[in-house]
Formats: sequence, structure tokens, C-alpha cells
Amino acid sequence: MTAARFQNPVFVALDTPDLSKARELARLVRGAAGGLKVGLEFITAQGPSGIREIAAFGLPLFVDVKFHDIPNTVAGASRELVKLGAKLFNIHVSGGEAMMRASVEAARAVDPDVKVIGVTVLTSLEDRDLESVGQRSPAQDQVVRLAKLAKHSGLDGVVCSPREIAPVRAACGPDFLIVTPGVRPKGADLADQRRVMTPGEAARAGADIVVIGRPITMAPDPAAAARAIAAEIAQLA
Repeated sequence: MTAARFQNPVFVALDTPDLSKARELARLVRGAAGGLKVGLEFITAQGPSGIREIAAFGLPLFVDVKFHDIPNTVAGASRELVKLGAKLFNIHVSGGEAMMRASVEAARAVDPDVKVIGVTVLTSLEDRDLESVGQRSPAQDQVVRLAKLAKHSGLDGVVCSPREIAPVRAACGPDFLIVTPGVRPKGADLADQRRVMTPGEAARAGADIVVIGRPITMAPDPAAAARAIAAEIAQLA
């Protein structure tokens, strides 16, 4: 899948445990965003019913669960997640080929159009962090290595930082979905992200989806912030 197939690649991260706040943010950005994302903080607080409520807004929903377990367990979890309305979700590539294939098979039995993507290297990690846990650095090499494994294992794409978009695209081809967190408009606080780019830079590099949280959700006008970022990306299309 290539970026040109997304009319609006901006997915807004509803990173809050508060259901009312998440619903309000979803309502505000519904006409300005291309999709929504919920993560572990929200899922832990609100559970399956919370996922259903956000999916009901009608935007494609990325459920950021990062599954990593034995194949049978991940297959069962993937199946149930898609039943809740997830259109996109992620699993750790480091779980191995059997786990990835089991997840894809189970998810597509529920919804043939669901996208399953792999987590490569978390965008909060730097080279020294990889070395401390026994993984090879530099981060870019590890990301590309895992992206190739994800493609071989039947995944639709990967999550990677903006810095790895170009080498992943070169290694995995134009139809491989690249979902990119770690995107910050110029002047925005980097918070816990490290390997970052602006939305325009990420789009120019070839990102299919950019996941943006605080620069949109904490803006005085979240819809205006989302539209401004989408416009910046569209100028480069």
C-alpha cells in the first residue's frame, strides 16, 4: 500500500485513559483526520467496550496493542480484536514468523481487509538502548532486518520511526505499509520520542500513515491542528 492511496494519512492518537475525553477528541477531529489510534493506556482503562465506542465514530481505527506471545495466544487475541472494530493493529516482529502468520490468518478470517503491521524498534529507543538489551545496533539496521522478516511472514507493513522510512521502503517495496509515530511539527515538544521528523519530512520520505498525538490532542483547536498537518502533507503529494 502506498501513500497515494490515503487521502488523509493523519491518524490521531487518543492517548488518554478517559473515555469521555477520547470520545470528545474523536468527535472534534472526525472531519479532519484520516483515522484514530488507541493504545494500551486507553485499552487497559476502558477494555473492549471502549474500543467499540471509538470504532463507532466511523474512522479507520488503529489499535496499538503490540501483541507478543506464543502463536496460539496471539491468534486468539487478534481474532477478538478485529471483532471489536480494529481496522489496523500491530504485533511485535520479534515474536517470530509463526506468531506473525498465526495473527494474520486469524485476523483475516474475521475481516479480510484488516491490516496487521509489525513493531520493529520502539521510537523511544536509541542505539545504546538496543545494545543494553542485547540487540544489534544501529537502530536502522535492526529496523530493516525486522521489516524484511515481517514482509516474509505475511504482514502488511511495519511501524518504524521516520528516520527508517526510506531504508524500509527500499528493502520492502512500494506496496509495504509504513506507519510512522515519532512525528512532531516544527517547534513541538519531543517528549519521549527520539528518532523524529516533521509530518512533511515523514511524508516526503514515504510514510503511508503518520500517527500524531499531543501536537493535535493538546492543541487549543485539535481539528485545526489536524487539518494543518494534513495540508502540510498534501502539499508534498
